[in-house]
Amino acid sequence: MSDFVLIDGDLAIFMPAFGAALVVVRPGTLAGSGPGTVGGKPICVDGDEGSVGVAGCVYMTSQFTIPGTGTLKISALAGDQKAKVSQTGEMAMLLKGSKFTAEFQVQAPAQQPPPGPGAPIPDSTSKYSGSGSFATTNTIMQAN
Repeated sequence: MSDFVLIDGDLAIFMPAFGAALVVVRPGTLAGSGPGTVGGKPICVDGDEGSVGVAGCVYMTSQFTIPGTGTLKISALAGDQKAKVSQTGEMAMLLKGSKFTAEFQVQAPAQQPPPGPGAPIPDSTSKYSGSGSFATTNTIMQAN
């Protein structure tokens, strides 16, 4: 089944729920590196999802209520987000598809308030898993 091809400048929209963590998300921007273009913008190809990184996102959990920060990334595409037939420059095109797997990498851990006097207790989890989807400005070209 064909779907819209992703192009340079399209957005990765992250969902705020990352397991036990709730992240204040912001969209990430794709950088297309394919030789083909749509509307003058390079087409995104397999591997370009690695260009997405949204640093400085705030998070917390029900246990660690003093906010921490981290970076959002795409960890894996869904099966319908990489063209099986269509290519540009011998590389598979990226498609809007369904939902990708996302990862939140903790840079400054959220903290739990201390039970009494003393220092807050930091979150020991270094990454959380979540999901997201793509938003494209391309309404012209589809591929499969």
